[in-house]
Amino acid sequence: MPDARIRLLLSDVDGTLVPSDKMPTASTIDAVRRLRDAGIIFAITSARPPRGLSMFIEPLELDTPLGALNGGLVVDVDLRVIRQRPIDAHVTAAVIERLLSRDLSVWVYRGQDWFVLDRRGPYVEHEAIVTDLEPTQVSDFSALSDDVIKIVGVSADPFAVAATGEVVANEYAGAVVATRSQTYYLDVTHPLATKGSVVEFLSERYDVPTSEIATIGDMQNDVSMFRVSRLSVAMGNATDDVRSAATHVTRSNNDEGFAFAVNEFILA
Repeated sequence: MPDARIRLLLSDVDGTLVPSDKMPTASTIDAVRRLRDAGIIFAITSARPPRGLSMFIEPLELDTPLGALNGGLVVDVDLRVIRQRPIDAHVTAAVIERLLSRDLSVWVYRGQDWFVLDRRGPYVEHEAIVTDLEPTQVSDFSALSDDVIKIVGVSADPFAVAATGEVVANEYAGAVVATRSQTYYLDVTHPLATKGSVVEFLSERYDVPTSEIATIGDMQNDVSMFRVSRLSVAMGNATDDVRSAATHVTRSNNDEGFAFAVNEFILA
């Protein structure tokens, strides 16, 4: 029988729910079905925009809200906005300038739209394919200060991304949070737009205390949800700091780590 204290599982997507080809495996689909059969609510959250999560609704038979853009935007399965937490407008331009000054490419997510300065910039094509969303190219971001949900600093240099994250976190402490969703992405959001806030949203929506919620993820931006859930699982492909923040560690995402975690830590 499943642990009666776990009534909801919230999962990250990339590096967690899906392997490198970005599509859920048969074992993952079966694990989600068995969670549902056991009466355990299943939901997903991601740094992806809502459109990038919609592809999982049908194969996983999702009916729970989707926590997009690290929790900055919560939508229903019809992609209608339930809650959004934009960055304060007066901070947006300053953060963008700081990222550019450190030689990171910059993306801006406003509502459900994605804006870039260069359509051929680093990782743009990759992100467009993964999320099934085409960006809008703009000459600058001056007209986009209001209602910005997420700013992303992009670089192929993981050390530059990590170092810039520390700079932004220190310079704009209390105004934004800066976490990595990939080694090459620095995500900047409203301080209450975290995956931890998605846990709290689902807790209230389904009347499930956080002491009965489990979470699973692989990157720095997943640690906030580990902190507010009773049971947390880091993927085998996670970095050491993410592993140390979790109560359990499973296999990698390319070795059926999600299904293994469901079997061993949730349903066992």
